[in-house]
Amino acid sequence: MSPDDIKLFADKTIETFYFWTGVLMWLIHAGFMAYEAGVTRRKNVLMTMMKNLLTCAVVTPTFFLFGWWIYYAFRDGFTPVMTEAASAALPWSAHMGPNLQDNITGVFWFAFLLFSFTTASIMSGAVVERIHLGAYLFLAAVLGSVVWILAAAWGWSDSGWLYTKFGFHDWGAGGCVHTVAAFFTLGVLLNLGPRLGKYDAAGKPQVILPHNLPLTMLGLMLIFAGFYAFYAACAVLQPSGPWLSIYLTPMTLSSLAFTVTMGFAGGTMGAFLASRGEPYWTISGGLAGMISIASGVDVYHPGLGYLIGFAGGIIAVFLGNFLERNGIDDAVGAFAVHGGCGVWSMLAMGIFASGYPQHGLFTSLSAQLLGIAVMAGLGFVPGYLLSFVLKKKNLLRVSEEDELLGLDIAELGIEGVVPAGAMIHSNN
Repeated sequence: MSPDDIKLFADKTIETFYFWTGVLMWLIHAGFMAYEAGVTRRKNVLMTMMKNLLTCAVVTPTFFLFGWWIYYAFRDGFTPVMTEAASAALPWSAHMGPNLQDNITGVFWFAFLLFSFTTASIMSGAVVERIHLGAYLFLAAVLGSVVWILAAAWGWSDSGWLYTKFGFHDWGAGGCVHTVAAFFTLGVLLNLGPRLGKYDAAGKPQVILPHNLPLTMLGLMLIFAGFYAFYAACAVLQPSGPWLSIYLTPMTLSSLAFTVTMGFAGGTMGAFLASRGEPYWTISGGLAGMISIASGVDVYHPGLGYLIGFAGGIIAVFLGNFLERNGIDDAVGAFAVHGGCGVWSMLAMGIFASGYPQHGLFTSLSAQLLGIAVMAGLGFVPGYLLSFVLKKKNLLRVSEEDELLGLDIAELGIEGVVPAGAMIHSNN
């Protein structure tokens, strides 16, 4: 083979790898759809699933138009810099379409787009049963195409200021995906308020039973499968030499196979014990564990990954119950799992991998604490302010009548799940 043929083969290999990681990440969103549908009551199931579908449809064009450009243009802060890479990410660039000389841009954009879906889907479950569809889709577009990708530009690239100036390390996006999305969601929840009937007159939380907990558990299993592709897409495949992290430091896919799985197992057991075997929190603990090891998954020993995941499962249960007791109605525990464990992910990296070398820089606890503050603030401030404006304009929450009726009928005009034993009439 000639050198040109070897290069073309390498480019096609890279292209194929990222294409299929993106495809497999769709399992995450099939999982979110089933997960949230199972948690909601029967009268809201179809709207919940529609919301997940439309998340992907709305975030895709906005991420194409400006989200991808933000990742390359805002590496130094809030002021854009038009580098060659930023110019190539503009929607009218020759790189943003079928280009036989560019095998890479489309599949990288595709992988990052699926990360964008994930950030919006984290918010989706927390706000079920009472948010206006239009308000949700607006917030999803802002979170999925502006907020999280700005965080990624700062702390999830080899030229972002959090990395180059401080050595911040967030290999698997525990900060720039999970923490940012969770704190954005918290801001929205504070303005949205709890579901009707969630709290009694004395402010004591009441149990709102999911209509199909087995469906929720199946959804989470799909999310687990998709998260392996999520983590693989965070790795940089090069034509020769070792795999690289998002910071272009050496790593292996074996580290993912070991540590992601051990984190899952630890999180599941931690949540099982902390919740005394409650099924919903037990399986949510698996996701909590996979998120807890995110920031340092490329450097942890598998045993350490298990322990960090175990702690994450416990954190998720206690934080979720704490928020519920204090008036925050997060229907799926999204903030506890993604926010609590996302913060723990970054903190654990600073505790257990302090001194880890990165291109002449070193991970430190202070860098990780700075990253936590940046990711939390960047998520919370726009989430709270935008939802506050929507609330003042009476656009955030559906009416009390519609909420009591159920959003399937109130907003879609159709009963999504026919009650057991109901008569089915033919139109013929």
